Amino acid sequence: MTRRAHVLVVGAGALGNEVVKNLVLSGVGNITLVDMDRVVASNLNRCVFFTPEDAETSRPKVDAVAEGATRLDGSVQFHTENQRIEDLGEGIFTGKDVVVGCLDNLATRVHVNANAYWMRIPYVDGGTMGLMGKVHVVVPPETSCVECTLNSSHYRIIEQRYSCTGADTTFVEPKLASEVTTTAVVAAVESREVMKVVNGRRDLLMSNLFYYDGNRNVSDVLEVAINPECPNHTEEPAAVDEGAPEATGRGV
Repeated sequence: MTRRAHVLVVGAGALGNEVVKNLVLSGVGNITLVDMDRVVASNLNRCVFFTPEDAETSRPKVDAVAEGATRLDGSVQFHTENQRIEDLGEGIFTGKDVVVGCLDNLATRVHVNANAYWMRIPYVDGGTMGLMGKVHVVVPPETSCVECTLNSSHYRIIEQRYSCTGADTTFVEPKLASEVTTTAVVAAVESREVMKVVNGRRDLLMSNLFYYDGNRNVSDVLEVAINPECPNHTEEPAAVDEGAPEATGRGV
């Protein structure tokens, strides 16, 4: 089952590097990787597949990750998209067994979560900030989703990313740089949850929000209830609004 699985990984930064490495070494046979960004020198100290040559040539991150991962297992089939996932439409989700989020901004996370939820595809969302990390496992329609955890302050952050015309603004969400040990922990948890899905063991999935504190080396798992006001939790799936503002998605 693992070899036939097709996993969509969104984000090819530090977290995406680690997740792809884990999936390839675990035997996943098909990976689609999406990220609009290119390699720069500041990425090199925390991304296992990037090389100085990649930074010098501003190589697309997705291509650098795919080439590096292929050296681990040349039989893995990679499909890469050096674009915003918002520009690819719903088709990028079609036929995937599970979606993995390795993103650094909330707007793109909400977009991926909504599409995966409406298409009834399990979504494993990870994020880091310095020594802190979390993983949210979403299994539609049974569990809560990423948007169930948001409040008005989160939506204000999303709204500030756009001008009144819908164009990108210079607003940047405050964040700390990736820390390699935290990234490794979060990627390991994400990858383990993905393997449960592709091997037909959804009964073993954690419920459903994992927190990690690298300062104290402690973790916790919380069960997040479905928010009845969440727009993703209606009786029948509906098409995701293609007219909604789009984010400039990059990987963590």
